[in-house]
Amino acid sequence: MTAVIIIVVALVVILAIALIVSYNRFVKQRNLIQESWRQIDVELHRRYDLIPNLVETVRAYAAHERHVFEEVARLRTQAVGAEGATPEQRAAAEGQLSGALRQMMISVEAYPQLQSNQNFLGLQRELTDTEDRIAAGRRFYNANVGDYNTRIEAFPSNLIAGSFKFEKAGYFEVKDESVRSVPQVSFGTIGSVAGEQAPPQMPQGQQNSGQIHPQMPGDQQGGYQQLPPQNQTQGQQYPSQPPAGGPPAGAPGPQDGQPPFTGS
Repeated sequence: MTAVIIIVVALVVILAIALIVSYNRFVKQRNLIQESWRQIDVELHRRYDLIPNLVETVRAYAAHERHVFEEVARLRTQAVGAEGATPEQRAAAEGQLSGALRQMMISVEAYPQLQSNQNFLGLQRELTDTEDRIAAGRRFYNANVGDYNTRIEAFPSNLIAGSFKFEKAGYFEVKDESVRSVPQVSFGTIGSVAGEQAPPQMPQGQQNSGQIHPQMPGDQQGGYQQLPPQNQTQGQQYPSQPPAGGPPAGAPGPQDGQPPFTGS
């Protein structure tokens, strides 16, 4: 009887320890997600501060791009107003703002003087560094969210998650179609270069023997010519006597330094 009580007590203690360890791990993962999100939020605020200065610098050189500046300003205000929203809602706002910024940077390419402005180059460099840090923070945050959500769904940790109301966290994914789209690549005709004619095609039923014949004086066509195929049709006979006034069929052409064949 005493042994049974000891076993039961031991099992209860083991289950209690497992429960405490699993609960503490959930708390640790949730805090890690919150901390990684705060790091992203800091970089997002840094980008919000850079955008007005960048827009004013571009406006000085491209004042007629008014619709682009107004769209960037509107989406920035929308993103700032979504600070208390869920990560999914913040991601949607940030995706629209990133698209507007990209459109503005594309319009800058038409102004060489702006591209050489030191103030613009410095702001552009800081914005690029901020975007890189946001991307790195997003990967770290999403990795932590993935581990946390997996434990919420897996057994037996899902029992503890359901008992203590641990809910799944949302991912921070910026849906940018221009980045996700597959580039269209066309290599054109194989073996040809733009502006170069394709090689001539052989007539059907005629095979290439792989030999070339240099042009002789009096030939009608320039360049090198293919020798006619040899023995393509079974039973083909060549004349045993040379034709009058010409070389025998199949005889090689005259070489340099040799007299042409006269038939005598």
